[in-house]
Amino acid sequence: MQIPAPEIFKAYDIRGIVQTTLTAETVRQIGMALGTEAVARGVDSIVIGRDGRLSGPALAGALADGITSTGANVVDIGRVPTPMTYFAAHELGAGSCVSVTGSHNPPEYNGLKMVLAGQTLYGEMIQDLRRRIANADFCEGHGHVQFASVRQAYIDRIVGDVKLSRPMKIVIDCGNGVAGSVAPDLFRRMGCTVIELFCEVDGNFPNHHPDPSKPENLVDLQRALRETGAELGLAFDGDGDRLGVVTRDGEIIYPDRQLMLFAADVLTRNPGAEIIYDVKCSRWVAESIRHQGGRPLMWNTGHALIKTKLKETGAPLAGEMSGHMFFKERWYGFDDALYTGARLLEIVSRWADSNWPLKNLPNAISTPELNIKMQEGEPHALVAKLRERGRKLLPGARELITIDGVRAEYADGFGLARASNTTPVVVLRFEADNQAALARIQNEFKAALRSVWPGIETGF
Repeated sequence: MQIPAPEIFKAYDIRGIVQTTLTAETVRQIGMALGTEAVARGVDSIVIGRDGRLSGPALAGALADGITSTGANVVDIGRVPTPMTYFAAHELGAGSCVSVTGSHNPPEYNGLKMVLAGQTLYGEMIQDLRRRIANADFCEGHGHVQFASVRQAYIDRIVGDVKLSRPMKIVIDCGNGVAGSVAPDLFRRMGCTVIELFCEVDGNFPNHHPDPSKPENLVDLQRALRETGAELGLAFDGDGDRLGVVTRDGEIIYPDRQLMLFAADVLTRNPGAEIIYDVKCSRWVAESIRHQGGRPLMWNTGHALIKTKLKETGAPLAGEMSGHMFFKERWYGFDDALYTGARLLEIVSRWADSNWPLKNLPNAISTPELNIKMQEGEPHALVAKLRERGRKLLPGARELITIDGVRAEYADGFGLARASNTTPVVVLRFEADNQAALARIQNEFKAALRSVWPGIETGF
C-alpha cells in the first residue's frame, strides 16, 4: 500500500492535486482511516457531499468505498455546497460528515473537510489519519450506502428563520461553483428579485475563479450592479462557505467590515457576548465590538480552528477576513455563505437604502490579502524565522501577536505575515490610518522578509 503524500494533510483539512498527490486510491485509504476512527467513536453513519469539481464523483465514490469497508455507513447527499453537507449532519442525525471539496483552489485541486461526532477534524486529528494509513490500522466490516436529499429542508430552514423587511433586487455571482445550484432558489424564496451571474455549476470555472476574497473576481459583479440597478451584490466561493459583498456603487465590503455589522446585530440580542475574529481582520473589528458592548477575541485563521474556538467559548458569532462567517445564534455554528448572505439581507432590508449601513461601517486604508508564492514547506519556515527575529526586524511595532504568524501592531496600523494552511503561500495584509503610514509599515515588513529570506519577491 502506497502511503499518501504527507503534504496533503493540512492543518484543518486534506487538500491536494487530483491524480498527482490526491488519487482515488489515496481517498479510499483516507476513507478507511476515517471509517475506523468513526467506529472507534461509536459513529454509525457519515454524510458525504461534494462540490462541483469534475473529480468529485470519483473521489466521493472512493471515499464511500473506504468508509463502508470498515463497517461504518454512508449517506450520500450528492452535489451540494459544503455548508449543506454540515447541515445534513445535523438534519439527518449523523453528527458526522465529509465534504469533498477543493474550496477556492484551482480546478485541478480537490480535498476533504471532515467532521466526526460533531468535532471538526484539524491538526493532530488529521495527522492521526495518515498514521493510521501508514500502520494499516483499519477495522473491517460491511457498511452500506444510502442516498438522501436535504436541499428542500435546508432552504425551508433558512427561509423559516430569516425574514426580509421588504423585497430586494440583488445580483448573485456563484463563479460556476456549487452554490449556484441553491442560491438562486433560496434568495427568490426569501422575496428577492435575483439576477444570476455564472450560476451554472462547472468545475472548469470558465468565467472567473470562484474566490470572492480577490477583487479581480468581483469585476463582473460590479459591472452587473451598474447595468441592472440592483441594490446589492453577493458573491460565493467554489463550495459556498465564503461570501463576498459589493454595494450598488461597486464598493467591496470586506468580510471584517461585514463582521462588524453582524456583531452589532447579534449583540442586541446577546448583550456582553464574546465575538471571535481572526488575525487578518481590521483593528476596527475589536473597537466596534467593544463599542456595541461585546467582548472581542482574536484567534487563528482556519475554519476548523475558529469552529472549535466557537464551541469552546459559546460565542454566538465568529468571522474571518477570508469570508467565512460562523453564526451560532439561530444557526449551527458552521461557516455558511448562503445563510450569511441571508442574514446580511435581513439586516440591510430594514433601511430604505440598503447600502447605507454598509457604507457607514468603520473603515481604514488597507490592502486586500496579498500572497507570496513559495514551495511546499517554505512559508512556514519563513514565518518561523520572522517570529524568532521579529522584535529586531520590526522595530516600529509596539506589539507582536504570534498566535498565527506574526501580526505587528503599530500606533497607526498593523502588518501581518502568516503561512497559509491550504496552499504554499505567505499571506500578508496591511492596514493604516493614512497612506504614508501604510507605506512605512509595508516597507518595514518588506525589509524584514528579505532579511529572513534573501531574494524573496514580495510583490509590493
